[in-house]
Amino acid sequence: MPSPTVVQVVVDKPLAQGFDYLWDAQKLGVEPVIGQIVEVPFGRSTLIGVVIKVSAHSDFDIQKLKGVSALAPLPPLDSAVLRLMNFASQYYIHVLGETIIPTIPQMWKKSANWEKIPKKLLAAEKKKDKKDREIKSEGLIVESRLNNEQQSALVSLRNTAAEKKFRAILLQGQTGSGKTAVFLSWLSSILEDEEAQVLILVPEINLTPQLERRVRAYFPNKNMSVLHSAIPENQRGVAWYEAMTGKAQIILGTRLAALTPMPNLKAIVVDEEHDPSYKQQDGIRYSARDLAIWRAHDVKAPILLSSATPSLETWMAAKAGRYQYIRLDQRAQGAGLPKVHLINTRDPQNQFSPGDVDKPMSKSPITKTLVRAISKNLDSKKQSLVLINRRGYAPVLSCNACSWLSKCQQCSSYMVMHKAGALNRKAVLNCHHCGLVKPIPEHCPDCGNADLKGLGQGTQKVEDSIEEIWPNARVLRVDTDSSKKSKGAEELFQEIHSGNVDLVVGTQMIAKGHDYQNIGLVAALDADSRLFSQDFRAAERLFAQLVQVAGRAGRSGVEGQAGGDMFIETQYPEAPVFQYLLRHDVDGFLSYTANEREEAKLPPFSYQGLIHAEAKSLDKAIQFLSSLKGRLKAKGLIAHGLKAYDPVPKALMRVAGTERAQLLLESGDRKQLQEILEAIDQDLRGQSQGRISKGENIRWLIERDPISI
Repeated sequence: MPSPTVVQVVVDKPLAQGFDYLWDAQKLGVEPVIGQIVEVPFGRSTLIGVVIKVSAHSDFDIQKLKGVSALAPLPPLDSAVLRLMNFASQYYIHVLGETIIPTIPQMWKKSANWEKIPKKLLAAEKKKDKKDREIKSEGLIVESRLNNEQQSALVSLRNTAAEKKFRAILLQGQTGSGKTAVFLSWLSSILEDEEAQVLILVPEINLTPQLERRVRAYFPNKNMSVLHSAIPENQRGVAWYEAMTGKAQIILGTRLAALTPMPNLKAIVVDEEHDPSYKQQDGIRYSARDLAIWRAHDVKAPILLSSATPSLETWMAAKAGRYQYIRLDQRAQGAGLPKVHLINTRDPQNQFSPGDVDKPMSKSPITKTLVRAISKNLDSKKQSLVLINRRGYAPVLSCNACSWLSKCQQCSSYMVMHKAGALNRKAVLNCHHCGLVKPIPEHCPDCGNADLKGLGQGTQKVEDSIEEIWPNARVLRVDTDSSKKSKGAEELFQEIHSGNVDLVVGTQMIAKGHDYQNIGLVAALDADSRLFSQDFRAAERLFAQLVQVAGRAGRSGVEGQAGGDMFIETQYPEAPVFQYLLRHDVDGFLSYTANEREEAKLPPFSYQGLIHAEAKSLDKAIQFLSSLKGRLKAKGLIAHGLKAYDPVPKALMRVAGTERAQLLLESGDRKQLQEILEAIDQDLRGQSQGRISKGENIRWLIERDPISI
């Protein structure tokens, strides 16, 4: 009797081991191969899994093993993507099944659909051809139109690609310097190979449509797959299939695209590489940028990291010579950079006084200085863009009589006031953390006072003020609330591009990557709220955001023209972040930040890991982490060079009724930190079911390289 074939399968469960199943080649029609996507019985139900091992033996009784139920109509995942998943699983201390399975689109995780899939693929092909014809391409810049600096950068990139080996390259360029035109021209030479695939990563969904149109202009005859969480599941399933079978030559997407199978990957571009959106904040907390670098190294391909404000880690690697360093220090068409103006909000001269004839009826969140600058810009028929990083009307509702505040009952945060029409037909209070929505009380719940007022301002309140000050201006608000009401953010951005808007008010959605052609003035309100924070990266992020939003001004200017104006309202104009911005000195700011971090032994001069704990009470979560720290000490695992801080509540302590705490670990040695995190994982798994501790029911998670502490 022939020996049975046993396959080990991983599933989407927080369990460290794979599971053994019998493989019936006659029933399934093929012999088993590592990387196949299969359906297996699991408990009383069935699950989708991936084959990670094929053997003739099992540590369990062969007679008791169940058989694989079905095989997906797909080729196996390629060996390169399986190596990537293995690395991600080990580095981020997350089990392999929970790493691989979430990257597979839902369309391929429903075995009931598998028989219908060939028809779906055919229908999708026809639909895609029609959609591709409808999508307008834009932004093609032929090589002859690149300036000298761009052409020099392109030559350097092509020389690197010709080496056909791994190379990480930082392309640092001023906003408007034409980085996109350079890297698309570079990719065009790589895609001359008919089988080559390239990956382009962008940080946010709302950047994808504009870049998609530009890519189509450069590559009208290449098949492109677009992957992000906002596209319909079936569409994502087809795009993923085309990438994993090699049919799609260009894969454009957000961070989830970094884990997509691509058997012929020849180059990667990470656009706006500094952006924190590349770090996943639930499930496996990976950095798509860092995994893209590892992937490029593994398949011996070049990777280009593009940014006007590189992350400190990337900039230091380029300065040290570990990454190739290419710079674009001029705007593509030769215009100057925006002139930066700091408005000191503590200075009475910048505020409206009772005698001013143009004083608004209501108290304005915008200073007199900025109002007059915007009026002048409007008179010159230019658009103005106003950034405030808070959506809603007011960040908190308060009672003047008893100091009641609109605190969320489920979170340690405040409910934001939203005007009628944003989320509901009536004005509401909304928690941006747990999603709780409540009607605005008619009177104070504590003292009965009917005079409730909003404190601070969000995009809606600023929009109201602008409409009062400039009643004839066409005003557009761009935030997640307004983009939900329309066909999406893309429709709002098209309004700006087409010139149908005079004044734009928005959150950071408006700041990144968009190539607006008629913005003459950019303003940032309430910049100080992001300057002072428990997060040591706050200043770096604020600087990057302000440089990015400043770069939206004056982009269409040509040789010798001024680059528009950037106004920042702040109480602390002397802060280094603003002083370096005045001079557009990105390198100076990064050098200053590096010195600060080195003195404090903070990343990138050390490596960090976080142990998260969630419980019904904060005391239980803190006690759970304190016990863990005690066990580590007792086992002698907290060695020289490793710091284990005391457990503390998280900055946002309670979310949706769950209390949250954290234990921070820090080491100057990456390997030492990895070893302690693996030991912690082993320790906690010994007393947990999955990632929930037995008895106490405390949910825990290990995070490598946290970007928010």
